[in-house]
Amino acid sequence: MARWQPGARERLVLAAVDLFADQGYDATTVAQIAEKAGVTKSTFFRHFPDKRELLVAGQETLCRLLVEGITEAPEDAAPVDAIAAGLERASSAMGPMNRELGPRLKAAVAASTELQERDALKSVGLAKAMTDALLTRGVPDPVAHLAAELGVLAFKRGYTEWMQLEHDEAGLAPHALAALAELRAASAALG
Repeated sequence: MARWQPGARERLVLAAVDLFADQGYDATTVAQIAEKAGVTKSTFFRHFPDKRELLVAGQETLCRLLVEGITEAPEDAAPVDAIAAGLERASSAMGPMNRELGPRLKAAVAASTELQERDALKSVGLAKAMTDALLTRGVPDPVAHLAAELGVLAFKRGYTEWMQLEHDEAGLAPHALAALAELRAASAALG
């Protein structure tokens, strides 16, 4: 097995998504994922505590990028504008592999209650990271929570639209920002 080859973490994620989509989450073992990725089981466990964690492999990075964008937004930026800065920073870091994995990952999550629960926790984590970043900027609590939830919805809507495109030159950021603008307008209409 090619334990010394770089990119083991990424190969493990790709292998898991393929296996989850082909044979289902419950029927897929850690040994199968490791074998498909060309690594040992011990290498798997150096990167992930269990197979559920493969689905949130990039969550720490995504949260960090969202927070950096919010933190670096102009001091006088409205909360939703700070969220837009976070979405732009995080979305700009997502590339073709993220877009390619989207449909397969969505199918795997839809087929497993356990993965649906883990995916929901991922959304909670993203919202918390954005809320905390806004609170640090001095945004009042209910406004920070609402803006963060809009950010999560915008990210999901933008990602869904982005992964359905046949060709993409613009990346995820314009789609996430357009979704945020739509949600902002919709929330103003609540009135």
